[in-house]
Amino acid sequence: MELGKQDPVTGRTTTGHEWNGIEELETPIPRVVSFFLAATILFAVLCWVLYPTWPLGWTYTKGLLGFDQRNVVTEQVAAADAERSVWTAKVEQMSYANIEADPQLMHLVKETGRTLFQDNCAACHGMEATGGPGFPNLAAKSWLWGGEPEAIEETIRVGINSTSEDTRVSQMPAFGRDGMLQADQILNVVAYVRSLSGAAPAAGDADRTVAGKEVFEANCSACHGEDAKGSHDVGAPDLTDANWIYGGSQQAVYTSVYSGRQGHMPHWDARLSPLTVKLLTLYVHTLPEARK
Repeated sequence: MELGKQDPVTGRTTTGHEWNGIEELETPIPRVVSFFLAATILFAVLCWVLYPTWPLGWTYTKGLLGFDQRNVVTEQVAAADAERSVWTAKVEQMSYANIEADPQLMHLVKETGRTLFQDNCAACHGMEATGGPGFPNLAAKSWLWGGEPEAIEETIRVGINSTSEDTRVSQMPAFGRDGMLQADQILNVVAYVRSLSGAAPAAGDADRTVAGKEVFEANCSACHGEDAKGSHDVGAPDLTDANWIYGGSQQAVYTSVYSGRQGHMPHWDARLSPLTVKLLTLYVHTLPEARK
């Protein structure tokens, strides 16, 4: 390695490093790089002096400007709360009917309610409140416990089969597992129940429907009603519509009758404020319009 050798082409000296006959020139750092490096150092020093920077264990340097981002955020949140309280105070004081009759107020309620729903309810009921296996479609208006705002609020507040002392309680017996019905009887009542909602019959259902009606009247009508329209008193679903919580196929309905069902919804009164529960109630009550 030869130090200080002069390159015959450029006239610059080399560093003495060579790779496969290629020698490295002693090229100075471009001035623009030095300029930006110096500017960056100057900017950093100014920030150290002007803004809160250095932790001192129990405190920190406040900076000459006295700027504090935490105070800025606190002020912004306070301003937003003050602006929001103008209309939330109305929601707290007004009845459900009067709120829903106020288009401007309902616009704010729907926007806020949608966010609250997605944050708290969408994990089970879906982002669009259309439900899924085991979770009701709230946009279908097929209510288990009643669709009035007061009934919806109560369901949100105390839950279903939850740990709340005031929870709504609902359970469908396991007619097959517990020996209340024989397999043939279950097949018969499944055929009958599916026929009520207009579901496409499975093989052999046509011969089972009449016998299934007798099984239904003897075992199921106490909760679902003689007309199979359900009961809001015990949370029994309407079996005559096309809305199935656990599915409307022959196998799904058979499983429901054989093994029983016991849905669960947590109670939200300990987690959500009364205002939040009311906003969610209004959002759910006005579905699917609230999603638009």
